[in-house]
Amino acid sequence: MSTLPSIEPKHSGKQPTSVYTVMLLLSVLFLLIAVILMIVELGRWAPDYYSTRAAQPGAMVVHVDGPTYM
Repeated sequence: MSTLPSIEPKHSGKQPTSVYTVMLLLSVLFLLIAVILMIVELGRWAPDYYSTRAAQPGAMVVHVDGPTYM
C-alpha cells in the first residue's frame, strides 16, 4: 500500500461566470431601475394623489320628475 501524496492540480475554486448568472444580474439591475423610476413617478403624482376636491365629473346629471318614454 502506497502512502505517497497524490499530485493533483490545485483549482482556484472559482467557476467561470455562466450566461444564467449574467441574465440574473441584468434582471436585478433592470428591476432596480424600474423601482427607482416608479418612485420618481410617484413623487410627481403624489401631491395630487389624495386631492379629490379638484376632480370634477365630465358629464352633467339631469334629474327628471318621473319616467319619460319616447
